[in-house]
Amino acid sequence: MRRQIEIGLLFSCTASYGLIAAAGRAGALRAIDEVNADPAFDLTFIPVERDPQGNIDLYQPMCAEILRSTNARHVIGTTTSWSRKEVIPTLEKAGGILWYPCPHEGFEASDHVVYMHACPNQHLVPLMDWALPRYGRRAHLVGSNYIWGWEINRVARDLVMGSGGTVLGERYLRIGDTDVARMIEEIRATRPDFVLNSLIGSSSYAFLAAMAELRREDSAFAGGKMPVLSCNLTECELPKLGADAEGLISAGPYFHGAAGWPGDGRVFASSFEAAAYVSVRALAGLLAHRPGAEMLCLRSLLDQPKEARFGIDRATHHVTLPALIAEVQQGRFEVVSARDGVEPDPYLSRRSNRLHPNLTVVTP
Repeated sequence: MRRQIEIGLLFSCTASYGLIAAAGRAGALRAIDEVNADPAFDLTFIPVERDPQGNIDLYQPMCAEILRSTNARHVIGTTTSWSRKEVIPTLEKAGGILWYPCPHEGFEASDHVVYMHACPNQHLVPLMDWALPRYGRRAHLVGSNYIWGWEINRVARDLVMGSGGTVLGERYLRIGDTDVARMIEEIRATRPDFVLNSLIGSSSYAFLAAMAELRREDSAFAGGKMPVLSCNLTECELPKLGADAEGLISAGPYFHGAAGWPGDGRVFASSFEAAAYVSVRALAGLLAHRPGAEMLCLRSLLDQPKEARFGIDRATHHVTLPALIAEVQQGRFEVVSARDGVEPDPYLSRRSNRLHPNLTVVTP
């Protein structure tokens, strides 16, 4: 008899960042279907879905509802770091566990979260190490006005300045805001060597469209000069961006068709889909043939040999990942740099002094 196990899915597929959330949801559902059809598992996952529609005030009550009104103790989802931090107190009270499938800004490790996507030493640090010698050390930073934008730009600023560079400007937009005119004018005036874009969703799409227009108007920005870098843009957003994405350089653990992760030959539309997929598969592997394991705390659940933990570090609950850098060329990401098996270092405690930021702990 297969055990029936409910798991929560918490994705805002109708938000301004809905393309990212929809990719995560697709990956989770794909894995659930595969697990449920696989005779090697003695369990069947029953998804319990909620869509907060990008309303930050709905994440906590919807997460609480999943944990209170069903038998689910594991939740796959949330997209922004803001929403992740909103649900952590609820997870702590109810004994739930969140499997988070999006890149994040680090400086966090919760006993109720498994961080299945990249942290800064797996995306931002490799990106800066690669970009600074190639393009120069005069940076302009833009981001969405919440913790992801703040912290990614803070670490980037320290990395740039630690390498002898300078930050020429730093500007933020609230999530969903598309008024990027002031950002573009500052970039036009300061002419940085590169722009780090930590905007999300519709804000990022508007910014990249405006940057594409700037390149058409001003030859100083054309021909691969002053590229836009990102740690969160993936293939799931390329159809929305179209030609505006050409030349974009992004860092992440997976790009469509790249080898290395999840490592079994499966092809995914983006790293968001892949991370959510691997979250469900890892959870299934940890629960299989362990009746009642779905009620264990995270530390007990991960009390397994290394090979049975799917690369999840028992101390920080982050996962070992490849660190890839890719450039959009003719409408698709082409990998230009790759490192395999980068162990998580969410607090950047193992960085060399060459590019070592001043550490600041961020708590939920």
